[in-house]
Amino acid sequence: MDFRRILTHLLTPAWLARRAFRKADLAAIEQAVKDSERLHRGELRFVIEGPLPFGHLLRGMSARARAVELFARLGVWDTEANSGILIYVQLIDRRVEMLADRGIAARVPQEKWDEVCRRMETAFRLKAYRRGALEAVDDATRLLALHFPSRSDTPDELPDRPLVL
Repeated sequence: MDFRRILTHLLTPAWLARRAFRKADLAAIEQAVKDSERLHRGELRFVIEGPLPFGHLLRGMSARARAVELFARLGVWDTEANSGILIYVQLIDRRVEMLADRGIAARVPQEKWDEVCRRMETAFRLKAYRRGALEAVDDATRLLALHFPSRSDTPDELPDRPLVL
């Protein structure tokens, strides 16, 4: 059990952790997701989380495991073309995870998404949260447009607005 991690999560107020993304930043990310989804059949879901719930901390839940949990809970897997992508930002742990549904994972290897995550984490270390997030959406757009180009009948199945937990 990592007591330092637990204390950091418990002692960091949610509002303090989430201040990295202001209202204008969230609006810019939402617009970037809307613009992105016009160019491909993927469905992006952007989630930002401050402190983890206490029970998750006691179990030693990693950012990756939390992303998997949210992928299921938020229904990112439940798109008609199995084309959901979760971009999960764990602010306290300073980790980013991207998970792709099976329709996308069959064509785009996880290593490509991990590269996007590491670039976003690099920007975040420089306190360039908005830039890092927007560049990640752009990177995802390029990958998705290449493998899943848009069609006229592509539905918008997941919310475009980032979810802040």
